[in-house]
Formats: sequence, C-alpha cells, structure tokens
Amino acid sequence: MHIENLDKNTNKLRYFIAFSYNGASFFGFQIQPNEISVQETLEKALSTLLREDIKIIGAGRTDTGVHAKKMYAHFETSNMPGDQLIHKLNSFLPPSIAVQEVFQVSKDLHARFSALYRTYEYYISLKKNPFTENSAWQLWRKTLDVDAMNKACEILFQYKDFTSFAKLHTDNKTNFCEIKKAVWEQHGEELVLTISADRFLRNMVRAIVGTMVEVGTGKIKPEDIHDIIEKKNRNAAGTSAPAHGLYLVDVGYNFDN
Repeated sequence: MHIENLDKNTNKLRYFIAFSYNGASFFGFQIQPNEISVQETLEKALSTLLREDIKIIGAGRTDTGVHAKKMYAHFETSNMPGDQLIHKLNSFLPPSIAVQEVFQVSKDLHARFSALYRTYEYYISLKKNPFTENSAWQLWRKTLDVDAMNKACEILFQYKDFTSFAKLHTDNKTNFCEIKKAVWEQHGEELVLTISADRFLRNMVRAIVGTMVEVGTGKIKPEDIHDIIEKKNRNAAGTSAPAHGLYLVDVGYNFDN
C-alpha cells in the first residue's frame, strides 16, 4: 500500500485521503459554480499546505445536504506530506470537515473507479427528537411496518436496472447497479437503512427510502416494488427522502494490490 511509485512524467506521488463531513454546510461534494463544496474546500486547504495546486478526485458525489462518515479521495503531489499534515489540515479546515488518514497508494489506484462498493445509511427518527432534527428524517407522526419494508428490500436483489430510482436527465451511461445489502434495523428511537452496492445512481438511495416509507405506511405493498422497478420510470417510485438523513459510511478498495 505504501509503495514508492513515482510517475516518470510528472514526478508526483499519489495519495488517498480519508475524511468525513457534515453536508449541511455544503452544496454537495463536487465543485459547484458560485457555491461552497467539500471538494473545493479540501483542495484549497491542501494547495495551501502543500504549496502547489492540488486537485482531488472523490469516490463519488454526494448531493447538497448529504453527509459522509467516511469518504475517500485521491490527489497527487510532488511535495511529500509530512507527519503533521493531518493535524495541519484539521486545523485549517472548517469544523464541518475532519480528515482521518492520508496515505500513499500506487498510481493505478483510483478513488472513484477502483472502488469495489459504497455503503450508505439512512436515518429515520421514530420519536420527536430536537437533537436529530437536522440529521434524521422526522417521521414520528407515522407508524412504519419495518417487516414490510424489509420484504420490499429483498426484492431489490432481483434486479440490476434501477432507472426508476435514478434522478432524471443525468449523464449516466448505464443505470445498472448490483445491490449487495439492503436492510432496515431499529436502534432505539431510530430506524436505519443500511444499503451497499457496487455503484449508486444520482438520488438513488433517497428515492429507494422514499418508496420504502410508502411500503411502511401501507400506501403500497412490498410486492409493488416489482412493478415500480420494471416500469423503468422515476415517476413510478416514491418521493425522494430528505437529504439530511443520508450518510455515506464506507467505500471499499483492495489496497493490497
């Protein structure tokens, strides 16, 4: 993982950076014109500390308001980061971003294209809680059938084309994904969906959550998920869940190769 792998043309080394952020402070991860983003904030901090123009490539995009407990990105630099880089970055960055690791990788490891899976969690508050107002979807006025929601989740494993849960008018070359895990679990006063796949489409998790809540309230039946997916039409699925309940929690890589 820490092989000295100099690019003969650029004389730069590639590094991975692991970090987390509170999405409420940003208009998503990716750089946006005239708006503050996680990517731009990190690039400015790294460029200042490493004294060269640094560009980072993230493991994926998160929309405005979506959080990340663990996100990865890579960057290249000709200035070897010192032992104090993480401390300096965390001192330089706003409280809404925290860096956990910076480590060297081979030049063929790519934060986005080398990712084997991504895992998200979505939080729903089942009781009125002022402390989770901005970090979980407040559904304490509703009664949710968790068993029915999990039956609906099991149907997701039978499909690859998730056009019905994809944001319209995007530049996706394919809407095919392989969902590896999807399960709802209740933890005290919170209901949490853990969902993992090789890739996710824009707005996909939030659309799935919104549809599963319709199952949980009895508006639709679990088996209706078959028809929703097979229609390949975003209008067939439920309304997207609010962004502030969604967290990217892990991205998987094979760091040993």
